[in-house]
Amino acid sequence: MRAWMSVDVPALPGAGRGRVWVHDTVSGRLQPAGPEAGEARLYACGITPYDATHLGHAATYVAVDLLHRAWLDAGLGVRYAQNVTDVDDPLLERAEATGVDWAALAEDQIELYRTDMAALRVLPPVRLDGVVENIDRVTDLIGVLRDRQAVYQVPDPVYPDWYFSVTKASNLLEGTGISMLEAEHVFAERGGDPERPGKRHRLDCLVWRQARPGEPAWDSWLGRGRPGWHIECTAISLAELGEDFDVQAGGRDLAFPHHPMCAAEASVATGQPMAKVFLHTGMVALHGEKMSKSLGNLVFVSRLRAEGVDPMAIRLVLLAHHYRSDWEYTDAALADAQARLDRWRAAVARPSGPDAGVVLEAVRTALRSDLDAPAALTAIDVWAGADGDDASAPAVVRDLADALLGIAL
Repeated sequence: MRAWMSVDVPALPGAGRGRVWVHDTVSGRLQPAGPEAGEARLYACGITPYDATHLGHAATYVAVDLLHRAWLDAGLGVRYAQNVTDVDDPLLERAEATGVDWAALAEDQIELYRTDMAALRVLPPVRLDGVVENIDRVTDLIGVLRDRQAVYQVPDPVYPDWYFSVTKASNLLEGTGISMLEAEHVFAERGGDPERPGKRHRLDCLVWRQARPGEPAWDSWLGRGRPGWHIECTAISLAELGEDFDVQAGGRDLAFPHHPMCAAEASVATGQPMAKVFLHTGMVALHGEKMSKSLGNLVFVSRLRAEGVDPMAIRLVLLAHHYRSDWEYTDAALADAQARLDRWRAAVARPSGPDAGVVLEAVRTALRSDLDAPAALTAIDVWAGADGDDASAPAVVRDLADALLGIAL
């Protein structure tokens, strides 16, 4: 599956120095992300394409983009993979509710997502990996888990679905901060089925769902059916990036059960950790409630763009908040972002400005210190509000805003 068109990233003076540190959810500490030299490997969990792209999605992928850009500036190559869950219960339910073919709904929303990401100047993955085109990778991985006695079928005479046995992994709840009882509750809220008869453990997760009437299904050695949610990301990430890659990223709602389930499956299959660092972004609210598809309180990037909002102002709204923080979207926040964009564009249009070396170092330091975008924005604000006689500075600041923050001035 194709991704979206990339953009050129300007080369900045003094690039190639310094490592990027981010907060690892599992350890609860800042950790260096990526190698000191060579290629950094990044996996970001993608959308389920039935309601794209709201600001919660955009906030996550812009945060991932900051990491991507900081790595490039540090002189690293980047191998970035992202999935699209283009067959799953929520998509099928939306298709049935709206009377739209599920595959057509997915393709429409995936194209909208591509368009939004391109407008926001998010650097693309090598390609998007849809579940439908990766069925063989999924069934092959389940075969490896079967060989390790880590999957089983429930004794259901009608739908003998396949499950991953979480007791084969020793650290499922490591770093989650939740008890087993809480885990069961969250598991049920986020697509799990702890009450399913025949399961060996209440947290065992579905890896292959046998075909139900009216649902899409594929033939395999497991029986005709389709993949479960967690196993798709495990299979795609391992196939695209290999074992023990550098960063697994996604929204904080994936911190359990999705990412621990993926990591458990990967560790059982390979004997290695799935990723060195797990990066999770905060939640975006509207009118006091977290944006969610169930509540319908969503602000869509495409809708803002259709209303004439500059995509760079939308990106600045997102960058004004640290990626790990929860925050609330307001019209005032968008107005502030547009005003900031106007100030920056006016500043880089001047014939001269203050020394650009200071602001360049400040932005680099901010991003390499847990992707602190608000501090980076403040550094450019200070530069834009001051006078100076460096004729080269406006062009350098224009390039650094583009290269490091993804803001085209």
